[in-house]
Amino acid sequence: MNAPEPHPLPLLDRRHWLARTGGAFGGLALSALLARDGFAAEPAAESTALAPHFAPRAKSVIFLFMYGGPSHIDLFDPKPQLDAWDGREIPVFRKEDVFMSGKTKPNAMKSPFRFAKHGQAGIDICDQFPQLATCADELCVIRSMHCESNNHGPALFQMQSGSLLSGHPSLGSWITYGLGSEADDLPGFLVMMDHQGAPVNGALNWSNGFMPAGFQGVPLRASGEPIAYLSPPAGISRARQRAQLDLAARWNREYAEASPGEAALTERIASYELAYRMQTRAPEAVDLTQETEETRRLYGLENPVSANFGRNCLLARRLVERGVRFVQLYSGGNEGPRAWDAHDDLEKNHRLHCAETDQPIAGLLTDLRRRGLLDSTLVVWGGEFGRTPNTEGGKGRDHHARGFTMWLAGGGIKPGTVYGATDEFGYEAIENPVSVPDLHATILHLLGLDHKRLTYRFQGRDYRLTDVSGTVLKDLLA
Repeated sequence: MNAPEPHPLPLLDRRHWLARTGGAFGGLALSALLARDGFAAEPAAESTALAPHFAPRAKSVIFLFMYGGPSHIDLFDPKPQLDAWDGREIPVFRKEDVFMSGKTKPNAMKSPFRFAKHGQAGIDICDQFPQLATCADELCVIRSMHCESNNHGPALFQMQSGSLLSGHPSLGSWITYGLGSEADDLPGFLVMMDHQGAPVNGALNWSNGFMPAGFQGVPLRASGEPIAYLSPPAGISRARQRAQLDLAARWNREYAEASPGEAALTERIASYELAYRMQTRAPEAVDLTQETEETRRLYGLENPVSANFGRNCLLARRLVERGVRFVQLYSGGNEGPRAWDAHDDLEKNHRLHCAETDQPIAGLLTDLRRRGLLDSTLVVWGGEFGRTPNTEGGKGRDHHARGFTMWLAGGGIKPGTVYGATDEFGYEAIENPVSVPDLHATILHLLGLDHKRLTYRFQGRDYRLTDVSGTVLKDLLA
């Protein structure tokens, strides 16, 4: 699947400028009308579901991103040897892996939490996730993840776009590029941030990169207008709005016929028309008063600690229910203790963030299952990297890229499974190591996309999410 080279931009007169911008409508217009009348060069990015390469197991993805680096050895990968070596230098320590030089020491630090085996599969889960533990038989836990950077910025880019560098399309962009959206009145790729703010890199984490703007993630607000600038200006009726759009439609038809290679025009007007339809649909999609009290409690909305993330998890279910293809949820805002970035006091940090997310995530899995949505929705949990088994400053753990844990559920994944392993200290992935491209290739495969065939031509080269590597983890498939 290849996109054409971007067309050189001509000098624009006033009429051409209006065709490109849609006048002053900012978020309105006409791709569906153009496509219906045969004027759009390609299917609109946000309004048309495209055919997968092969039969998919999942239709949508909810990515629960624990920004900051959740500690695998304290949550899902217990290491008794850390108890035995507590306070002593571990033999696997490497100075080149230290991120916080001067603070991080080679001495082991045992986990402050207790583990128990849960479900028929006997999956190890720490005592800070008591509700998630009840869903153990839904999980496929990957204990052998590794990535290429222990710095938040590059690691975030890699986990979300496949590249350590900015400027590449994010995972959600690749998926909506490959499959389109089943919703013609909501974006195919929506993002919900932690109530304390966005992670480092900001909007670059859900960027469309070198793809057209229609494939970027759209932030969904926690309160007020769900999407910025969605409502029409005061005093503008729907009838007047429609008349303005019809006039712009005529101009755009003329310009599209004269410039058939102008891909930017098609994407621009696609976003306009989508925004027009969203004016009525988006407020309904985020209206949680439609949910029962039992459902709200299921997600932890009555608890001030879990209410914010619980709301986002409930919204994620409502969005995939309405055909949204990819939903990204962030736990952890800004930097330091607001995120899962436990440099100073791991126990305090992880107790808080587990309490914020445990009930909402368990509620999401339970709700998806009972509504018949879990089989068609792939849920992904993880962060940009893990944390060191050795100590930083006595009570914290440093960033760690050599081995960490993520888990998947639903969407064609084999449930009740543990895949791969780190060494006895949790330092390095040694059994069935899984790279970020491997993870991305597997996610695409579950959606019916061949990661080697899903390409986009940019500056004379065919790019793909997995670059020149990536293997589908077939042992993880149901």
